[in-house]
Amino acid sequence: MAMTSSERLRLIKTAVILGVVFIGIQFIRPELKNPPVTADLQAPPEVKQILKTSCYSCHSNETKLPWFDEVAPAYWIATSDVKEARKHLNFSEIGKLRVAQQKGLLFEAISNIQTGAMPLPSYRRVHPGSRVTLAQMAVLKSWLNPPAPTGAANTSAADAGYERWIQASSVVPDVHPSPNGIEFMPDYRNWKVISCTDRFDNHTMREILGNDIAVKAIAENHINPWPDGTAFAKVAWRQLPDGKGIIRTGAFIQVEFMIRDSDKYASTKGWGWARWRGADLVPYGKDAAFTSECINCHAPVRNSDYVYTLPIGGQQ
Repeated sequence: MAMTSSERLRLIKTAVILGVVFIGIQFIRPELKNPPVTADLQAPPEVKQILKTSCYSCHSNETKLPWFDEVAPAYWIATSDVKEARKHLNFSEIGKLRVAQQKGLLFEAISNIQTGAMPLPSYRRVHPGSRVTLAQMAVLKSWLNPPAPTGAANTSAADAGYERWIQASSVVPDVHPSPNGIEFMPDYRNWKVISCTDRFDNHTMREILGNDIAVKAIAENHINPWPDGTAFAKVAWRQLPDGKGIIRTGAFIQVEFMIRDSDKYASTKGWGWARWRGADLVPYGKDAAFTSECINCHAPVRNSDYVYTLPIGGQQ
């Protein structure tokens, strides 16, 4: 049925209003500057090319928005994303950090690419050229993976240290609490193993253990969100090749905890975070603000309740 003249008029008026609004919002433009590049990432050309294509638009001071991101409201989203991304990782300023910090951030970045968390799925859909291929991932991992230790290390000393860790008393004296007030939990050694991971960039191995509440939640498949009272311990050791193709646990590095309490830890995404380093179990962090490192690291898996390592059979 043909439109009446009044209907056509309303349609024209609506189109004009929408057009005026669209033009008007183009003048609302949050500032997005590209500061000077002061300490750019030092990496081989083939690595830099991959990162520049897939990461630098958000994670550097060399942001180049395509034309469709220059149009509001897409421009507002892009501006917000770039500012947030630079806070977490800025390849144009990463050289200012200690080498250990750089390696940690780079491992986190490559791990997030490998799991598909980065670039953000929504970003990849609109910017398909940002996808990292399997071949490119191999290049990134090879670059970040340093040469493995060679020769037969002192495996007997390492084995003795591991045995002491297993047989240690459940009472650990003189262990100070974490800067955010979380007390050390020596009984974590008796928790059940949930999973194992390794860090290819620094040749460490990690074992993830869970308390009884975590184990029950896994059995009942109630892991997103995890129930209050859930606690994980991630224990890290150096990898120690024995010269015969076997990797053993080397020196103990640290143990870190994630404790679920949606009310008590509401300000830190519902999780309490804590870490103790070295055989002396020295609390990590100068003050409670250290938890921002933990939250930023786990932010890409927010849809899994901030937990990276899901047990077999767990649901996202």
